[in-house]
Amino acid sequence: MPTLLHIDSSARSRSISRQVGAEFAKAWRAARPDGRYVYRDVTTDPVPFIGEGWTQLCDAVLAAGSTDLDRLAAVARTPEQAAAWAVVQPLLDELRSADIVLIATPMYNYSIPAALKAWLDQVTFPRMSLAPRRFVVATARGGAYSPGSPKAAFDYQERFLRDFFAGHYAVTDTVFINAEMANARLDPALAEFRDIHEHSLAQALNTARTLAVEYAK
Repeated sequence: MPTLLHIDSSARSRSISRQVGAEFAKAWRAARPDGRYVYRDVTTDPVPFIGEGWTQLCDAVLAAGSTDLDRLAAVARTPEQAAAWAVVQPLLDELRSADIVLIATPMYNYSIPAALKAWLDQVTFPRMSLAPRRFVVATARGGAYSPGSPKAAFDYQERFLRDFFAGHYAVTDTVFINAEMANARLDPALAEFRDIHEHSLAQALNTARTLAVEYAK
């Protein structure tokens, strides 16, 4: 049975990234009624930051030279490592059970929310591979960061996540659905860009629906 893991990370309960992510999830679930849907909100149910026990666990993985995720539990030998593994295991199980990982994230200060980074840190270990899973990232940005825009060089959101998935998970099948100029809704100085935002959001919602149906095949 195909499984979709849906991660929300916006601090806003009624956010654009949540809206676009929900559109993908709704369309995918409609197209695959036989599929399994797993949802996690890392803002309302925060994942703890990694601590000393996690670093010991990571060091033990490196020392063992193991890339087998099924054997991670075996390297947790101290109470601190066991406590760290108790946090990691359910998160990693969710991730590994998914065929498609949908991450909905706003851009905060040119990058991703700390809540999402905390989740990524907990489920990432040396030399692991999650290929051939597919990743879909639904984003919201206050400004415009698409290629050719004045602030394109400041996009550490898509660049970071794309590099992260490729470098840590060996996953290159990642699609980004970006809704831009969201601050035009609120900032009088950006009011002239409201139409651009509305077009970008409509396009993102349509892409989310279309891609979900394609991925459900």
